[in-house]
Amino acid sequence: MQKLDWIQQKIYSREDLERECHVWRATGKKLVFTNGCFDILHHGHLDLLAKAADFGNILILGLNTDNSVQRLKGPDRPITNENDRAFQVASLLCVDAVCLFDEDTPEELIKLIKPDVLVKGGDYTIDNIVGAEFVQSCGGSVEIIPFVAGYSTTSIIDRIKKL
Repeated sequence: MQKLDWIQQKIYSREDLERECHVWRATGKKLVFTNGCFDILHHGHLDLLAKAADFGNILILGLNTDNSVQRLKGPDRPITNENDRAFQVASLLCVDAVCLFDEDTPEELIKLIKPDVLVKGGDYTIDNIVGAEFVQSCGGSVEIIPFVAGYSTTSIIDRIKKL
């Protein structure tokens, strides 16, 4: 095994992730899901992911594709392409699985993996979290992690533009 294979092995297709979720569940693991663009990885992202991981045994991260990010954030985004973003978040020890999704929301991915816990950042309320109702209807919970003040990809981009 090459030194970085352990990172690549954490990047899953939907089919492989669905299969792996069955294995994790069969071994009694509690699955946690969060999602986002994770365009320029920063302290706020890392705080969210570390805290999300504490809600269970396996942290699954749904990552917006480049096309999805462009539709959500505009034509100048993402700054970092999807393969690089996937590699970056998969390299984090608290993240167990990364799966790209091309839709505007992770709803299909959430329904596929049926997480025990759905986690989002502090700019959401439970009534506007995609998949919250589904996860709760399956007996799961929804957790909101407060933002770390002063950290956002948009603010980082704005500061760079002023240089």
